[in-house]
Amino acid sequence: MIENSRRVAEIAAKALDDKKAKDIVVLGIYNVSLIADYFVIASGTSTVQVKALADEVEERLQENGVDILHKEGYNDARWILLDYGDVVVHIFHEKERSFYDLERVWADAETIELDI
Repeated sequence: MIENSRRVAEIAAKALDDKKAKDIVVLGIYNVSLIADYFVIASGTSTVQVKALADEVEERLQENGVDILHKEGYNDARWILLDYGDVVVHIFHEKERSFYDLERVWADAETIELDI
């Protein structure tokens, strides 16, 4: 299960990188939470870019046969959450990311190194 979810996280991170997201981080939370296996966290510099990043992740994962379960925050585009079950993608506007600081909240999680 984790291997498959890792692949979903990798595809999401690559899609974010391709659309020039800032500060992409993948956290392996499988040892510290039952919520999901991975969080993918990234930032955009404007609400337009944040929406474009979310759209790209959705499109890329759908092309790979992965359907989204839930999406929140798209209209405001300050913090968009894309829920894929074992993988949750968080796309922040820069100011919100520093305020919520998920990397600090999930400091016990493993930071996953990806070749993107």
